[in-house]
Amino acid sequence: MGDIKCMAELIPSVRSTFRRKVQVITRGIRSMNSTYKFKKLKKIISGYGSCLIAYSGGVDSTFLLKAASLALPKDKILAVSANSATYPKEELLFAKRMAKELGIRHKIIQTKELESSYFTFNPINRCYYCKKELFSQLKKIAKEFKLNFVCDASNVSDKLDFRPGNRAKQGLGVRSPLVEAGLSKEDIRKASRKLGLKTWDKPSLACLASRIPYGTKITPKLLDRINQAEVYLRQIGFNQVRLRHYNGLCRIEVLKDDLPRLLKKRNQVIDKLKRLGYNYITLDLEGYRTGSMNEVKNE
Repeated sequence: MGDIKCMAELIPSVRSTFRRKVQVITRGIRSMNSTYKFKKLKKIISGYGSCLIAYSGGVDSTFLLKAASLALPKDKILAVSANSATYPKEELLFAKRMAKELGIRHKIIQTKELESSYFTFNPINRCYYCKKELFSQLKKIAKEFKLNFVCDASNVSDKLDFRPGNRAKQGLGVRSPLVEAGLSKEDIRKASRKLGLKTWDKPSLACLASRIPYGTKITPKLLDRINQAEVYLRQIGFNQVRLRHYNGLCRIEVLKDDLPRLLKKRNQVIDKLKRLGYNYITLDLEGYRTGSMNEVKNE
């Protein structure tokens, strides 16, 4: 009986040791897997010979730009950013600074999606028209600079969301090397940190039009209103934030851990957003999540 009691007492310790070993092995496998994917990415980009990268200044495209700079001579790479009312101006300025830091040629173009009623009427496949406008321009620029491929920074995690823009990308032969290498958003953040990129923990970004329900017309004035609200919310300490627009009502999304902090600042938030024209200010208790406007697309 004594031996049995002794063994019973040892079981929790053995289990704990076993769990720790499994965790160490798992971390090691993940690290090896990420290293393999990064090597694969550089090999893919090297095989392109030259490329134009659609560059937003975000986590994914900055990582892709850095990888390209390690795989190709810098004169074989061109980063191109779009100046559009659908993206915050501060992001364009950030993209300019990052391209300069990485030593990559950088070109800024003006996109014209807001001149297209197919886009501004805001159908469920709105992104298709936006991406078609962007990538059509990029294809022409790549030809002008004698670059072999146009690349975007889509990754495998993007497949979890509704992405009608992918059809435009495929139709124009745009490459997605991060997808080809099997890199997820988590992989990209971890690898970015190892590479010393300041974007490794940068909040996720998305086109401002994604804050507007399908069927509500997109206008420069509305995009500016949403941008002003989000800039304000970031200024008071909420880096990962979305303001979803419903005419006179807005729905604020922040990280779940930030919900109590936002409630403490509710009076100043209400005051600011009412001055921007919102009659009703609501807080989404589910917290921030990508593609929340797509949750009702099939209803």
